[in-house]
Amino acid sequence: METKAATGTAITTTSMGIASKEPAMKSHLWMVRIFVLVFARIFVLILAVECALAQQHSTMSMSTSASAPASILGGSGFGSGAAGAIGNGDLVEMSVFDTPELSGKLRVSNTGEVALPLVGRLQVAGMKAEEAASLIRQKFVDGGYLRDPQVTVFVAEYATQNVSVVGEVKNPGIYPAFGSHHLLDYLSAAQGLTPLAGTTITITHAGKSGEPERVKMTAGATPKPENNPEILPGDTIFVERTGIIYVVGDVAHPGGFPMDHDGELSILQAIALAQGTNSTAARGAARLIRTTPQGRQEIPVNLKKILSGKETDLAMRDNDILFVPNSAAKNAWKNFEAALPAAAGASVYRIP
Repeated sequence: METKAATGTAITTTSMGIASKEPAMKSHLWMVRIFVLVFARIFVLILAVECALAQQHSTMSMSTSASAPASILGGSGFGSGAAGAIGNGDLVEMSVFDTPELSGKLRVSNTGEVALPLVGRLQVAGMKAEEAASLIRQKFVDGGYLRDPQVTVFVAEYATQNVSVVGEVKNPGIYPAFGSHHLLDYLSAAQGLTPLAGTTITITHAGKSGEPERVKMTAGATPKPENNPEILPGDTIFVERTGIIYVVGDVAHPGGFPMDHDGELSILQAIALAQGTNSTAARGAARLIRTTPQGRQEIPVNLKKILSGKETDLAMRDNDILFVPNSAAKNAWKNFEAALPAAAGASVYRIP
């Protein structure tokens, strides 16, 4: 009996020991799980940061290689072949790869020279940017300063090699002469012609001011190659203004009208632009007022006969005034005297 009791006591004690260890084991397992979960999250976060840094480094490398491919390959650099020759007063930007102390912006002197570190003064006027880059590179090598320098030359600012576009363009101004371009390129850069632009464009070439070149542009027609000449640095493009005629008096829409882009406009065309005459107009007593070097000239115009083909449809000139009187007026000449101030204050309408 005592043995059984002792055995029962031992079993009870063992069971109690095992039962007391179970909560401790469960707590230990929870701690392990939490530690593994935290470590996994930290590991994932580290991987995400490394991926982001690697992607940023790759993007920067691609950007650097795209912005300066010639610096990697050697010789001439970014933009060096995209512009005209270097001139006096131009601002040249020189970059030597991985050598910032030799890089910088240089102003070309009036004699066409730039002062380079170590090398000294060097003649660059008249050269293309890639030619200047090759020369500078060779000077660094010949002088023993650098073994294999990667030189980039870019003309940051042109002092004299610009093209002036003035006259009847929407955005007149001075435009840089980058590369080889023609007349239409600069007209496009100036946002096109205004409604008052004429058909004649005068090009004054640099150094040949006494020999301007005149080009004709016809509205609605494809320009011919001879009417789209090459524009050189220093040239000036002047778009002339077209003529304006005035139709006043007893018409539906009196006002001023630009002449057609071919420089010609007849009386009937002018009446059409004014949307015709009114029913009360004296069509047989119209007058054409024309200013000549000898003074003002008055030409009788019979619109009835012109419409019926019995008289020639006269061509109008710049600043002509076509006056159509009212048939109900007792004295048409009184209305005629009022035509001049009416024309002076008339609105100018664009030809549709």
